[in-house]
Amino acid sequence: MSAHLSSGNERPFDPERFLSNSGAGKELLSFRKRQTIFAQGDPADAVFYIRYGQVRMRVVAKNGKEATIAILEEGDYFGEACLMRQPLRICSASALSDCSLLRIGKETMLAALRQECDFSNMFLSYLLRRNLRYEEDLMDQLFNSSEKRLARILLLLSHFEEDRECESGTLRISQETLAQMVGTTRSRVNIFMNRFKKLGFIEYKRGLHVHRSLARIIPHD
Repeated sequence: MSAHLSSGNERPFDPERFLSNSGAGKELLSFRKRQTIFAQGDPADAVFYIRYGQVRMRVVAKNGKEATIAILEEGDYFGEACLMRQPLRICSASALSDCSLLRIGKETMLAALRQECDFSNMFLSYLLRRNLRYEEDLMDQLFNSSEKRLARILLLLSHFEEDRECESGTLRISQETLAQMVGTTRSRVNIFMNRFKKLGFIEYKRGLHVHRSLARIIPHD
């Protein structure tokens, strides 16, 4: 049975209000740092929206090799593959920091997308932007060195593509996680990070500070 989002007596649908409150088919959840949100192989029955905090998406192969496929933040969605009839989770999600999430049941999410054009357009725009990011990640993986991939990931995580005024960003992420995202070893990441520090592209002071000048490492067409 499809979920009903509104009746004639209720206020007009507000996407921001929809994503800020619990209700029928929705639940506000809090997770502590390193806590598992869902595991690979769990039933896929809901979409999650990040109200604040960071979430790490990772996958483990049959041989035990682990890879971090994304670091998601406030305003991001995850778990949306359930909308395409995916019965089980193909990756795991865990809290990279303390975070607050809105869990939206599959049927409630589908009803919102069918009935509310503003929300549907907003969600589609988000998926298209993220798909473009994944395509860029793939090209980066195929054609750039590990050092250049690391530089790009650090710049993306610092949101320099969104804020053109800021000259530095602060990160709290382990070299092990960075190694999994780059597709290399932690020891190589450590070598690259020491080189970036020596060149003045990064510094450590109450966290990792990434400077916009790190972009010099990445080739531009």
